[in-house]
Amino acid sequence: MKLLNFLFVLAFLLGSCTEPKKSPPNVLFLFADDQRADALGIYGNTYIETPNIDQLAREGSRFTNAYVMGGHHGAICAPSRAMLLSGKSLFHVYDRLKGVNTMPMDFEKAGYSTFGTGKWHNEKEAFEANFQQAKNVYLGGMANHYSIALRDKGPDGKLGEAVQTGFSTEIFAQSAVDFIQDHVASGNPNPFFCYVAFTVPHDPYSPAPDFINHYPDGTIPLPGNYMPFHPFQFDQLTVRDENLTGWPRKPEVIQMILSDYYGLITHLDQQIGRIISTLKEQGLYENTIIVYAADNGLAAGSHGLLGKQNLYEHSTKVPLILKGPGIPENSEFDALSYLYDLYPTLSELAGLPKPENIDGHSLVPVLNKTQEEIRSSLFTAYRNTVRAVRTKEWKLIRYPERDYTQLFNLEKDPLELNNLAEQTQYSSQISELTKLLEEWQNQTDDTVAWTANVIKPMEYDPDTLVRKPDQWQPTYTLERYFSKQP
Repeated sequence: MKLLNFLFVLAFLLGSCTEPKKSPPNVLFLFADDQRADALGIYGNTYIETPNIDQLAREGSRFTNAYVMGGHHGAICAPSRAMLLSGKSLFHVYDRLKGVNTMPMDFEKAGYSTFGTGKWHNEKEAFEANFQQAKNVYLGGMANHYSIALRDKGPDGKLGEAVQTGFSTEIFAQSAVDFIQDHVASGNPNPFFCYVAFTVPHDPYSPAPDFINHYPDGTIPLPGNYMPFHPFQFDQLTVRDENLTGWPRKPEVIQMILSDYYGLITHLDQQIGRIISTLKEQGLYENTIIVYAADNGLAAGSHGLLGKQNLYEHSTKVPLILKGPGIPENSEFDALSYLYDLYPTLSELAGLPKPENIDGHSLVPVLNKTQEEIRSSLFTAYRNTVRAVRTKEWKLIRYPERDYTQLFNLEKDPLELNNLAEQTQYSSQISELTKLLEEWQNQTDDTVAWTANVIKPMEYDPDTLVRKPDQWQPTYTLERYFSKQP
């Protein structure tokens, strides 16, 4: 009997020393629209104010070589989001999610409460299948930030009729705040997956009233690779984004764009601060994985371009910050990564089963510093007109319809200003990268030929390019960028 009592006491003591089982982490996904990787203070930009996002990065990890793979039409946002949510590469998902298994679906299967708000640039039915709850959802790409058409998900599981409402950034942030507060108040024991997709800093370049002139015109320097014109034609140079100012790109107008662009981002940062404060107030901050990323970059005057319909670094590289359980503090990683790597990464961090039939790779081995990289090169594509491959040091861009190649040494020339392709001493690099590009095409099922059957001219006359405003431009941008431009 004494022995039995001793064993009971020993078992009790051992059990009391065992750490309590940790609750699964919540996930908060914060997604910006058209934000260049260098448009954050933590990424070395000394002109922009982003204290809340910067603090997230200091408390977590940031990736300096994160990319969107590209797109098969000018609205890069749509394929970017499809890749992110499906974990699949461009030619395996395009921009369609209807009937596709996704990251939010896996979290729901694991017992998470899922919530979505903000921009959804894929099918309406796909959104309804992805999130259990939803408030203030925008179906579309372009939006007037001042007056955005939003829908709520009803008890029938369907998105209702659109209602015009106020400034998008504040509405989406408030929707996330309300969801977090309601989740706690309801006593729901399940962890949550909260997806917040903002429509800024995508144009129209129309900040909220309090952020107009937050960065006075002329105070933001031009990009280091600013050009008045792109040096050659490679696609449709009047694709939507490129119409937002005329040719040549006047320095003072590019600085106006940057002032408004930065104003949109600083307002976004402020609203993200509200969401983070809510997590802290509700006692959820320490056990929430927070992701901050953007769907693609933006030229904003670099290389004589404004948009993202190209494969230069400014338009394909995105910010990527992760903070939370299992993520090292104040760490920076240069591993080559895609947005669609986040699906397996978050799954692993949250303890979900490894996703099947995806192309992304978990970044957890990089985060826990057991691997320096998950891939040694990276491939990007735009329509049938541009292909690119890069390693840590070198980048090759190929224009099949122009039979033209660019070669950049990114370590020495990160702004991609000095094309080395015509110099014979770099022929070996071109051969190696060409072979690598072809391997990537085979792997990703891209069928575009290295050289097109019909070669188009590279020369163009900027004076013949015609632009006009679209239906989403508010009065502020109509007057500033279409009526009274310098």
